[in-house]
Amino acid sequence: MSGWSQSWRLARRELRGGTKGFRIFLACLILGVTTIAAVSSLNESISHGLARDGRALLGGDLDLRLSGRTITDEQQKYLQAHGQLSHVSEMRAMAQNGEQRLLVELKSVDDFYPLVGNLTSQPPLSIKQSLSENSALVEKLALDRLGVKVGDEITLGQARVTISGLITKEPDRIASVINFGPRMMISQKTLENTQLLKPGSVVRHHYRLQYNDISNSNNFIDNLKEKFPQAGWRVRTPDNAAPGVENFIDRLSLFLSFVGFTTLLIGGVGVSSGVRDYLDGKIATIATFKSLGATNKIVFQTYLIQILLLSLIGIAVGLILGASIPYVSSIVGSSFFPVQPEAALYLPQLLTAAAFGFLIVLTFAFWPLGRTQSVSASALFRDKSTPITAPPAPVYRNLSYLFSFLLIILTLSTAHRLDFAVIFVVVAALVLATLKGAGILTMRLAKKAPHFKQTGLRLAITALHRPGTTAPSVILSLGLGLSVLVAVTLIDQNLRGQINDNLPKEAPAFFFIDIQNEQTEQFDRTLTSLKGTGNYKRVPSLRGRITKINGVDVDKVEVAPQSQWAVRGDRALTYASQPSEGSKIIKGQWWAADYRGKPLISLDAGLAKGFGVDIGNTLTVNVLGRNVTATITSLREINWRSMRFDFAIIMSPGLLEHAPHSHIGAIHADDGAVESIEKSLALDFPNVSIIRVKEALQSARNLMDGISTAIGLAASLTVMAGGFVLAGAMASGREQRTYEAIVFKVLGATRSRMLQAYLIEYGVLGLVTGLISAGVGTIASWGVITFLMKMDWAFYPNTIALTLILCLILTIGAGFIGTWRALGQKAAPHLRNE
Repeated sequence: MSGWSQSWRLARRELRGGTKGFRIFLACLILGVTTIAAVSSLNESISHGLARDGRALLGGDLDLRLSGRTITDEQQKYLQAHGQLSHVSEMRAMAQNGEQRLLVELKSVDDFYPLVGNLTSQPPLSIKQSLSENSALVEKLALDRLGVKVGDEITLGQARVTISGLITKEPDRIASVINFGPRMMISQKTLENTQLLKPGSVVRHHYRLQYNDISNSNNFIDNLKEKFPQAGWRVRTPDNAAPGVENFIDRLSLFLSFVGFTTLLIGGVGVSSGVRDYLDGKIATIATFKSLGATNKIVFQTYLIQILLLSLIGIAVGLILGASIPYVSSIVGSSFFPVQPEAALYLPQLLTAAAFGFLIVLTFAFWPLGRTQSVSASALFRDKSTPITAPPAPVYRNLSYLFSFLLIILTLSTAHRLDFAVIFVVVAALVLATLKGAGILTMRLAKKAPHFKQTGLRLAITALHRPGTTAPSVILSLGLGLSVLVAVTLIDQNLRGQINDNLPKEAPAFFFIDIQNEQTEQFDRTLTSLKGTGNYKRVPSLRGRITKINGVDVDKVEVAPQSQWAVRGDRALTYASQPSEGSKIIKGQWWAADYRGKPLISLDAGLAKGFGVDIGNTLTVNVLGRNVTATITSLREINWRSMRFDFAIIMSPGLLEHAPHSHIGAIHADDGAVESIEKSLALDFPNVSIIRVKEALQSARNLMDGISTAIGLAASLTVMAGGFVLAGAMASGREQRTYEAIVFKVLGATRSRMLQAYLIEYGVLGLVTGLISAGVGTIASWGVITFLMKMDWAFYPNTIALTLILCLILTIGAGFIGTWRALGQKAAPHLRNE
């Protein structure tokens, strides 16, 4: 303990001189810890917000959702015996004011709505007043689009409806990822008057239950499933009130967390550089300690204590900043988030961020710390202009490897998705090795370069491989940040390219839903007779819920993450006697055109892989309350970006032909035919909902804008961290630059000649770093788009050009800032001191 107490005393005295050498160290550590703490805390605060408002968002203690049908009298009596029951229906419909037509998200409610929370409107009216028969509440956007005001009448299906007010708060509505129209709310009686509900209509019925006795809730769901095994409803409770939002937030947090890890990893490079440069600046002090009898252990402990103390400060600041994000988010509220985040301190997330910070420090600090212990005092005294390059002792190398291993374990154990975490660790290791190798290769190539006659070029090339060169640290730190930025930008541009470039060329102008069986012939004639239209298609459409996979209940089957969307709720399906145009059957065969036997299924090959099924296995789908078990006879490869009518599940004709169902259609049209299509359908087909694909794509673009902004800001943190390390590298070489400048001046070099040399050096360094970053980021984006997203990848050279320009600006700018003061130094004082 006497050794540690002595080291503690020396460390305190050293720190009295300030933290000048550790500023970059602290900046990198604070930025990395803040990012991880902020992302994990924000994710947790949104999850707590969903849990807090779960009953209100769900609309009760239990939600039973059915598609296209209502519950039976027996089911209704059973539910009402256990609590207050409320019925809510949701569908899309066309509202009309003269020639103005608007697709709305229609919601009809009964007299018990809402069971939890309060519906508020402007003007403030009771629900009975605002939703009386043939009255409606709407969002303001509906007024603007239809050109009406409160008190006016509009047409909804076969009914004339009066707008009684504006919706200001809807307790059970959560912000959707994408919406096709504004909300319109009516009563169940008004919905009957509209005559919009037809056999096979795309409508979702929600039955919300508020228990009489909440203590029976745990057994109630099991009893419900046992009593009505073929009900086919989707059961939700307050703890999963908004699964879609939770999945979206989790995926976004997953990406942002990895950006945070990358930022912290770059910060680790800054930690290593900061410790090394600080120790290089303490050569005289360390030499003095050793000359006065200090052991290697004392020296090591002295500087380890300083690093740990400063790490505590940096981590504490990062945790404070990260912990403040939920409080800031709760103030901003639902303007930017789907729910009001819960403002609180999330200690597990903060402790995890602190653990990442400490492991990063220990991983990257032990190597430069260990180097000093292998150097004698005499070597330290001679080492005036050349930094310490001796390798650390094996014990310090092993400790560094141990902390690296622990860092990987922590990354894997705290990740939302283990598979993504493994990919991240492997890719991060490969990128670090690539950038490290690129730095070493750059030095070797510069060393083997021919002897140039031009002085500035010769000095610049020599500076890339001289002892103490900043080339490896610049390429590693700035290259890592720019690689992430290039990858994120290219992924974003590829996704936008699919929406902006590819989809509009292939997409129809309109989609039509809820076309009734008796309307199909007249509907077909009406559309195909219009000029400027073409490529019209119509197919039958039903809704069904997958309940069993190969005879096993879907809740007990391990479904791959990328296929879980298909079992979360109702899915659209169809029947067909012939494969659709462009279908690619990759396994099995289609049934005969006149087949009318036992149900068969043609399944999407991706879903089959995710479900773990193959030809000959079965799927059980609940359609309109009846479980239909069908055998898989073929697997298809579906290109979802083609926007053709294709379904993950296609059944054989026969059984489904006799079930109540509707049809969906699509048509391509010239710009001049758009208005005529809507006018032609307005009178004869008021029940058919028309979706303008252009508006849907714009909604997708708006969604992409928001995601891109969040991801871009997060990715820019990696560049910021790289900039910190770059600034540290340039600052650490200031003494070396001053030494060189004095020697050059004594030998007759002019400032312009020296500036030219530095310009070439930093230009070459920036160009090399930019090219490596562009290559690494491009490969990463190609892998993500091709293998994870299963899309066609495109190369965008403008991104690479901008990366090179940014890299040159950063390196040349930081280089000149770091060397300008050195060029202005007078030679005489330094020569006298030396």
